Amino acid sequence: MKKLMNRTNPLLLALCVMLAVTGCSRDREGEEGTEARRDKGEIKLAYVEWSSEVASTNVVRVVLENQGYDVKIVPVSGAAMWQSVASGDADGMVAAWLPTTHGHYLEELQDQVVNLGPNLEGTRIGLVVPSYVTINAIPELNDNVDKFDGKIIGIDPGAGLMSKTEKAMSEYNLDDFKLIAGSGATMTGALQDAINNDEWIVVTGWTPHWKFGRWDLKYLDDPQNVYGGAEHISTIVRQGLKEEMPEAYAILDNFYWTPEEMARLMVRNQEEGADPYQNAKEWVEENQAKVQGWIPE
Repeated sequence: MKKLMNRTNPLLLALCVMLAVTGCSRDREGEEGTEARRDKGEIKLAYVEWSSEVASTNVVRVVLENQGYDVKIVPVSGAAMWQSVASGDADGMVAAWLPTTHGHYLEELQDQVVNLGPNLEGTRIGLVVPSYVTINAIPELNDNVDKFDGKIIGIDPGAGLMSKTEKAMSEYNLDDFKLIAGSGATMTGALQDAINNDEWIVVTGWTPHWKFGRWDLKYLDDPQNVYGGAEHISTIVRQGLKEEMPEAYAILDNFYWTPEEMARLMVRNQEEGADPYQNAKEWVEENQAKVQGWIPE
């Protein structure tokens, strides 16, 4: 038996070497294939770190990567997002809230960017409170300053929603309130703490957002229409992208989904340990019929 094993060991060794070489060869082929698929150039997308824009930007990233582009996504403030596209430092964004939230950016830079129109319709912004709060309109805040601790919990200071809230505070004479800047995460953290303790809180809010799926919330009525009505999210690209990268331009131009589709992905992104990029890959794989409509023939 030992002699037989001694005779067969070289054969087994040769077989193992052959398999290892074949495996390495296939690994190299896989790497080369990946590189070959990503030879169409680099696309840089700017975005604000709102849960909605994290979801949409990662979906577009995956779709472009699957078509052969090397995609970089860059989180910035609202103002920097618009400026980067206008200057050509970024190729585009799918995060322009219009006509109200980012309207002042578009007005200032409209001659330096290309507006491809809505990629999602049915959005809204305003002041939001838990449903157990017994007021229903912004003017009523003045009668309940103490219950709200004199604070409106906001997000990043460069956001259009913050400038609209500053205007609302002026229009409704909310002189005893202070707008607290932070981020989307600090806003939802404060909201969760208040709800856990049945406390009154008012925050800057927008739809679609996962918080409306987690808690029972309501918008405060805005009788002076400071925040505007229904909004949409638009895709904005730099000048020259259509001529230089027509396929990428077409994908960005065709990108369109619904608030319900976005909300499902946003909820998935809030799960513990979630990776928005990996979730976007799964979403794209699960929604191929939708995605194929964005890719030019």
